[in-house]
Amino acid sequence: MELVLQSGTHATIAAGEDPDRGLVVIPDVWGLRPLFSDLCHALSARTGWTVVCPEPFPGQDLPGADDPDGVTARFAALGRLRDDDLLGDAAAAADATGCDRVGLIGFCMGGMYALLGADRGRFDRIVSFYGMITVPADWQGPGHGEPLHAVARRNHTEVLAIIGSEDEWTPVDQVDRLEAAGARVVRYEGAGHGFVHDPSRPAHRPDDAADAWDRALAFLAGV
Repeated sequence: MELVLQSGTHATIAAGEDPDRGLVVIPDVWGLRPLFSDLCHALSARTGWTVVCPEPFPGQDLPGADDPDGVTARFAALGRLRDDDLLGDAAAAADATGCDRVGLIGFCMGGMYALLGADRGRFDRIVSFYGMITVPADWQGPGHGEPLHAVARRNHTEVLAIIGSEDEWTPVDQVDRLEAAGARVVRYEGAGHGFVHDPSRPAHRPDDAADAWDRALAFLAGV
């Protein structure tokens, strides 16, 4: 089901029956697409939670993954994003669940923004799937803060980071700093970037992905 947030940003919402827990999903750099709409419904069916996924690039006509210029265009667009806008939409999506207790998850770029949401006070539990721990130099813009700093300022928000040991986007020294800042880190040996959320990717590792989902959902449920 489609939802339009107050900002005008489009989102997918999958309604659940559990009034005590909602979940917001921030997509990867390719944005809201059938993969993430389907993920919302799958997560809602599995947990009973209401799950909402907003488009991270609202109003921008950006090329998709099948376009040879897609990566360049989307990386350039990242420098124009503002944390307050994207995380404002995430907070509005949290309100749309109708729940006081709302978790936040994100993947790749979305995982970076999940970490950036740690000090916003709206989300009680956050899972970052291989999110960037510091903003890459090519993505930096005046509207960006640093994910690591947000985690350090998080107060009572609990943070779990799912990390592949062979992921060039999450260097070992940065992962150590994230852990030192208070995040719980689960490392998957031999896994590269993006090994959980998209089975079509060469990096996908089914057994590790299943384990990561079990851990993430248990963490979000407070088990």
